[in-house]
Amino acid sequence: MEWRNEEYSVSEDPAKLDIPLIHAFLTTSYWAAGIPVETIERSIRHSMCFGVYHGEKQIGFARVISDHATYAYLADVFIVPEERGKGLSKWLVGIITGHPELQGLRRFVLATKDAQGLYAQFGFTAYTQPERLMSRHDPDVYTRGQKKLVKR
Repeated sequence: MEWRNEEYSVSEDPAKLDIPLIHAFLTTSYWAAGIPVETIERSIRHSMCFGVYHGEKQIGFARVISDHATYAYLADVFIVPEERGKGLSKWLVGIITGHPELQGLRRFVLATKDAQGLYAQFGFTAYTQPERLMSRHDPDVYTRGQKKLVKR
């Protein structure tokens, strides 16, 4: 699918994604610092991805990990700094939360350090029972290196 807004567009076409741009941004982000490009490529293959474009140039990205029935996790949302302040993040999150394949979910989650105001506009709230959440968090996985995954 593709959405248009004046000279901007959002596309789900994975062939259009600028992997070097996505890697350059994510590897310096607070949530994915040092992430290897191979990890980004694998995550893209197994996610619903949304590229944001100004003309043909990619300027933003987001991906959703979901079973398309009960659960979704919104990840890696960004707009490059020079394109911020134009409402593009809000437009992108609106497209994602309104996507036909992501309706009727019991839980749609995300994690953010500083964009609670943006996501609150789309019904996201702080967890009411955080004591029920558990995670396995390895913050050094990208800086320590990873073993190559072997396909079976």
